[in-house]
Parts: sequence; structure tokens; C-alpha cells
Amino acid sequence: MAPRQKVPILNRDLNWLYFNGRVLQEAADTRNPLLERLKFLGIFSNNRDEFFRVRVATLNRMTKVDHFHYDTPVNPRKALKEIGALVQLQEREFMLIYEKILEELKPHNIFIINETQLSESQGDFVRKYFREQVRGGLFPIMVSSLQDISSLRDKSIYLAVVVGRHDKALKDDYALIELPTKSISRFLILPTEGEKRYIILLDDIVRYCLSEIFSIFGYDTFSAFTVKITRDAEIDIDTDVSKSFVEVMTESLKQRKRGIPVRFVYDKSIPSDLLKIITKRLEITKEDPIRGGGRYHNFKDFMAFPNLGHRELEYEPLVPLMHKDLPLSRSILSSIREKDIMLHYPYQSFQYIIDLLREASIDPKVRSVKMTIYRAAKNSNVINALINAARNGKYVTVFMELQARFDEEANIFWTERLREEGVKVIHSIPGFKVHSKLILIRRKENTSNFFFAFIGTGNFNEVTAKVYSDVSLLTADQTICNDVVNAFHLIEESYRPYKFKALVVAPLNMRKFYTKMLQNEMYHAAEGREAWVIIKLNSLVDGAMVKKLYKASQAGVKIKLIIRGVCTLVPGIPGLSDNIEAISIVDRFLEHARIIVFCNGGDNQYYITSADWMVRNFDNRIEVATPIYDPGIREQLRKMLDLQLADNVKARVIGPQEQNKYKKTRGAAIRSQVEIYNYLKEMTL
Repeated sequence: MAPRQKVPILNRDLNWLYFNGRVLQEAADTRNPLLERLKFLGIFSNNRDEFFRVRVATLNRMTKVDHFHYDTPVNPRKALKEIGALVQLQEREFMLIYEKILEELKPHNIFIINETQLSESQGDFVRKYFREQVRGGLFPIMVSSLQDISSLRDKSIYLAVVVGRHDKALKDDYALIELPTKSISRFLILPTEGEKRYIILLDDIVRYCLSEIFSIFGYDTFSAFTVKITRDAEIDIDTDVSKSFVEVMTESLKQRKRGIPVRFVYDKSIPSDLLKIITKRLEITKEDPIRGGGRYHNFKDFMAFPNLGHRELEYEPLVPLMHKDLPLSRSILSSIREKDIMLHYPYQSFQYIIDLLREASIDPKVRSVKMTIYRAAKNSNVINALINAARNGKYVTVFMELQARFDEEANIFWTERLREEGVKVIHSIPGFKVHSKLILIRRKENTSNFFFAFIGTGNFNEVTAKVYSDVSLLTADQTICNDVVNAFHLIEESYRPYKFKALVVAPLNMRKFYTKMLQNEMYHAAEGREAWVIIKLNSLVDGAMVKKLYKASQAGVKIKLIIRGVCTLVPGIPGLSDNIEAISIVDRFLEHARIIVFCNGGDNQYYITSADWMVRNFDNRIEVATPIYDPGIREQLRKMLDLQLADNVKARVIGPQEQNKYKKTRGAAIRSQVEIYNYLKEMTL
């Protein structure tokens, strides 16, 4: 008997780094405006930090145990080694791109300078700014006083400072200074000199003014070098049943601040004796992930790089479009009653959701509003609208997901704020997340209830809705709405299972449903009929579903994938996946919508969903996929998918060979995000 061929499933973590490599490509892409390219460097840096805090932290934990479970076959020690090598390659590329951008800014009279390049007048300006804005937020820690690794905060930048005297009358001493970037901009715009504009980083402002902190102790020589620590951000949740979940999460967040280091980076020009002292004090050994780098770290701050009045160096502003079916002078609820409506962010305005909640809050016939919240904006009008509904006497229920990674503290704050206003707030249980995006409005009409529902692919966050590309269904279809009623019952009543007529709900039946639909396509292919599926997701990782897609391909089903991030499936392998084509689009907006279309023997079936195809989404979260019945909305979705599949500007081919290769086709350039905006604009007109 011939040995069974091993099914190729790629390592998800290396694959994620390839995705971040596509972000880096955007920083290098000269078709993008210069300042946008600088911001892509910030996005790349922020992504990589989170990758270390979560994925590398998980792999580190796996190396500490003899037996581990992972959703793709992986050796954690081997994976960490491969990750380290790829990170180094990307870091070198990053610095080359950064230096190139700095050179390209010069013809535009924009210069980023350091403390050694300041003129006398600029130096006076910097010292004045330091005294008035910066000095009060600096609190040096003498290295000799460092207790242990918990002394340094995650995500912060520190300057390791050497102070001394020219005449050696005092012995050199060392200090660490945390830069107050949470309260002060990383960038200072200096006074204009002719047509030239100069910017200096906060790091160099502090370097320039070190004498104002340490000279009172008799020192007259100063130098400073950046160091940064990244911690394990995974939360260990206490199972003490005597505590509320808010208490459990609050205590767990405190533990995160003392998480095990997963990376220590430093300016490679730092004196070896200072590095040795710091690492010893912080109990960092050669076995720990430690790396020398450049003069600056935390490039995530470059996402907020100032414009300096050069509008041509940024993307042209994209004005959110009005929706033709939602005129401002008409009730949104009455418009939804007439027909299903789909919103497309950021092409269309998120304000419609705020207006919907406002209308529900003052409509005398509306009795209740229910909503799931995973991530809210810092100054959330969504939360304000819910509070207003409660003040107007509506029964308001919010499921607040306290386990939304890196938004836990914000969601604890919103929980307390909502409860103060009489809103009923429900939380999840440890290890189980509610990731679905739902609104349910109950209106009393005569003697019966009439429901309106919102089902989306993205968060109720008016800030991210400007840069995340998502779709949302507004419907008064009572079959779908009654399923949303049951989805909230599922959440509220300790996850008691309910039957759903229209919605597909994880963890109850989503995996089974997609498997059945793929099997159905295989049946049609076997009968010689047209058989295909289009799948647009953020991530395709689930091993069982990858194998099912391979089988569907072998059965003759044509599969087109649009996967923004991680894709562990390998398309284009003869005899296995040669019927599968896959692309990834990284552009101005973050592709976030999940849309799935099945041929279904010619009776095409359309679904939008909050769920990626990952183990956690199918098995450990409450997720919802809704069918799309309206022919007009189906036409919109198909047009958008076709534009993305035809993209030959920002689409990269996912294949068995080279990673991140731009897709090239003959004919006119098609940049799908631009074309989608124009398509929706034409519909509006």
C-alpha cells in the first residue's frame, strides 16, 4: 500500500508574518502617497508588537510543556527559530524603506532631524518646549535601584541613560527614563525656516535636554539609547466562582502588566557594559529573545505622523456616501420595513447606525434594544445612544465582551458606565467569547411585537469603521429577526442551544453547515453541473475546513479565495488544489468583511458573517452568519467580489511558490477599493 500523502497545511504564524510583509510592501509602494507610506510603517510595527505579545508568547508557553495542542501541526521551538529569522529579514527591509522615505521627503522640504542637527534657535525652542511640556512627565529610575523585570512597562519606550563627567571626578551612573508618549506627541514640529519644515522626535528632545535633569548632581556628559520590552499579553483567568467576572478580568489585567518578556530590543550602539547591567538587573539571559536594533523603536507612533500642510502627500479624503435607501428626512425603521438594506463601510457612513439607535431611543412604540459589543470607540457615540435609549425608558440590554483582547479595560469601563444608567449588561464566561455583531429592536405594534435586526461583519466602532471595510445587513425579515431573538436568548440563558431557521450560528452548527454546503458543491460537480464557491475572509486556518476545501477542489469544485491575512491552505498544487485560486488584498482600508457565496446548482446562496474560518470561531465563540435574500443586495456583493477578484493593483497571489507576489493581468489597472467606492457612488447618484 502506498504511503498516505501528507496534506499541506502551512504554519499560521509564519503565514501571519507574510501578511505583515504585505503591509510593509505598502510602505515601499511608490504609488502610495509619501506620508501614507510612513503610516504603513507604523501599522507594520504595531502589528508586529501584537504578534509577539500574543503568538510568540503562546509558542513560548508551548515550549515549557511536554505535550501541547495546536490547531496546525507545529514544533514550537522550530517555529520560534523560523519566526526569528523572518523577523530579522523584515526588520532590515523596514529600515531600508524608512531611510528611503526620509530621503523622498526632502524634496518636499520635510526633514526629520535629531538633537545633534538643531540650530541655535531650534535648540532654544526645544528647551522651552521641554520645560513647559515634557519635563513634568519624566521620572528617571536609577539602574542600581531596579528590582526586577516588572519595573519596565510593556509597549513603552525607555531611554537608557549614561551620565558622567569629563574630568572623571564622578563615576559614571545609569538611569532609565520612560518617554511619556501616552500624554505627549512623539513628534514636535519646529518653527519654519524659509520653506523648510523640521520635525524632531520626543526621544531626541529628551536626549537634548538631559542636562536639565542630571546636571544638578554634578554630571556634564550625557548619552541615551533606546530600550524596549514586549510582554506576554495572554491572560490567565481565575476560575474562582466567588468572584464576579468583572473582578476576575480586572485581576487578570493586572497580571498582564507583569507578563513574561517575549522580546527585549535595544539600540545596537548602546555601551556593552550598560546593556550587561540592564539585562542582569532585569534577569534577561542569552536564551531570551533579545535583539539589537536601530536608534528608534515603537514606530507605531508613525501612524499619527503630522501632515505639515502637504495634502498631496496623503490619500485624497474619501467622503462617506449617503445610502440611496436611507434619505435623511425619513424614518430608518420605516425604510428597513420596506426592504432589506446593506451598509458598506467605510464607503458609506457609519452615522446611520447612530441614527438608528437614536430613532429607536425616542420612538414611543419601541420597547427594547439589545446589542452585542466587542470593541467600542474611545469616545463612543454608540454607547451614548444606548444610554439615551435607557434614559427614554427603553429596556436596553448589552452583551459586553470582556475578553476582547487589548480592549478588556475599556469594556470594563463601559460596563460600569452603562450600569450606572440602568442598562442591563451581560458578560461572557471564561474561555468563551461572543464575537457576533448584532442589534435587535423590538417595537410594539397594536398587540404584537415587530422586530428589526442589524447583523454585521465588523465592530460597532465609529473610529475603525472609517478604515475597516465591512458590510452590515439591516432587515425586518421576521424569520431572521426571530433567529436574532434566539441568538440573544442563547447568550442570556447560559448558552442553552436554540434552533435557527435562517441564521447559521457557531458553535452550534456553523462548521457543519459549511461542510454540508461544500459537500453539496461536490455533488453538483460529480453530476456535471456548475459548481463553485467564493470565500472572502480575514483568516483561513481551521485544519478540517482546509482539508474539506482540498477535497472539494479534487472533486472539481472551482474555489476562489480572498483572504486578507493568514491562509494555511496552499492553492495550485496539481491533483490537490489546482481548482483553488487565492489572493490577498492590502490597501488603504483594512479588508474586514467576511462574505461567502455558494453556486448551489445555480440557485446561488449568499452569506455575510462575523466569523473567520478558524478553530476558535467555529468552536469557542458565538458567531453568526446570515443569508442575504434581497436580489439587489446580492448583486452589490457579487459586483464587489468580482472587482476584488479582478484587482491587479493591490492584490497579491497566494500560491505554492513565491509569497506576496503582486497579481498581474493584462488590460486596465483595477484597484478594487477605488472601484467599489465609485460603484457605490454611482448607485447613490
